[in-house]
Amino acid sequence: MDTNSPSPHQSDRYTVGSTQKPRGLALRLGIVVILLAVFGGGFYFFKIKRQEGMAQFFATMKPPPTPISPSIATVTAVPQYLSGIGTLQAVHQVTVSPEVGGRVVQIFFEAGQTVQAGEQLVQINDKPDRGDLANYQAQAKLAQLNLGRAQTLVKRQFETQVNVDQQQSNLDVAEASIAKTQAVIAQKLVRAPFSGQLGLRQIDLGQYLQAGAAIVTLTDLSTLYVNFTLPEQSRSKLVIGQEVQLKVDSYPGRAFTGKLTAIEPQINANTRNIALQATLPNLDHALLPGMFANASVVLPPQPDVLTLPETAVDYSLYGDSVYIVNEEAAGADGKPHYKVTRTFVKTGERHDGTVAILSGLKAGDKVASSGQVKLHTGSDVTLSDSDPLVKPAVTPTE
Repeated sequence: MDTNSPSPHQSDRYTVGSTQKPRGLALRLGIVVILLAVFGGGFYFFKIKRQEGMAQFFATMKPPPTPISPSIATVTAVPQYLSGIGTLQAVHQVTVSPEVGGRVVQIFFEAGQTVQAGEQLVQINDKPDRGDLANYQAQAKLAQLNLGRAQTLVKRQFETQVNVDQQQSNLDVAEASIAKTQAVIAQKLVRAPFSGQLGLRQIDLGQYLQAGAAIVTLTDLSTLYVNFTLPEQSRSKLVIGQEVQLKVDSYPGRAFTGKLTAIEPQINANTRNIALQATLPNLDHALLPGMFANASVVLPPQPDVLTLPETAVDYSLYGDSVYIVNEEAAGADGKPHYKVTRTFVKTGERHDGTVAILSGLKAGDKVASSGQVKLHTGSDVTLSDSDPLVKPAVTPTE
């Protein structure tokens, strides 16, 4: 008998142990599967209930009405303009220059000074000319005496008429030299050609000036031109004397008024524009030549145009629209309720914060002029008397 071979009892024990291991593993796996199923089912149930709760919350939740500022579509006369871009130009503007050359011996003005017509500005050395003037005056005096003697003698027939004519010629030459010298002396005293405001001084005392050299600019600011252009299609609407309104960047919100005074009698072949000139008073000297200007020719107003505040129109790529306010039946509180409906409109010209409505509305329609960002068709709104887009008045502090 082999002592190393297992006994029958040992063989049964090994067989039973090998069958118990798979059964225990399967049991544990089953427990894990059951736990996962329980947890998965609970999570799914929780998720379903949460979704149902959220849906019920949003279904029953009603946002508060949006406060808006209402505006009424009204029929009014709308101003019409022909607008163009132009430049301001002085009616009288010049660079003061001497007519003759010479050395500056005296300067009578300061930069920026206001002067009157004929006021002295610069004195150029005229001493040699005054010397010549004295010489010619002496020659004229002698010629006058000689002429007198010759005329006396010719009456007594002691002198010929030829000598009298020669003395008269000498006197005329001397007087002509006097007049010419006086004119040169007057040219060397440079005066303001008209009343206006001087610019920056461009000379110094003792400087030698050539004829035509720049001394200072002189500008009359009391009246200005505005030169601007309009398309040729506007020609039939333009008449001399029409009112022209002017706006400049230096004074935002301020309008200046003038009159149309000149229309170019030809059209620019390159731009197909017509050149215009308006004249406007500038008594307070607010405007300066060279300023960029927006000029608008005032046309007769267009009557019976439906208008709204510009803030009431929502401009987008899909078109211009407004929110019409509709009054609903009174609720349990007895107060009227309001809802809005989005409506697309066709807009026209804009002026002073208003826009013309060409179609899509009728007179008397109430629309939202503020708060449109939070609105959509069917939104509940409340009407507010105050406009949040208007800056509140500042109460002065004591």
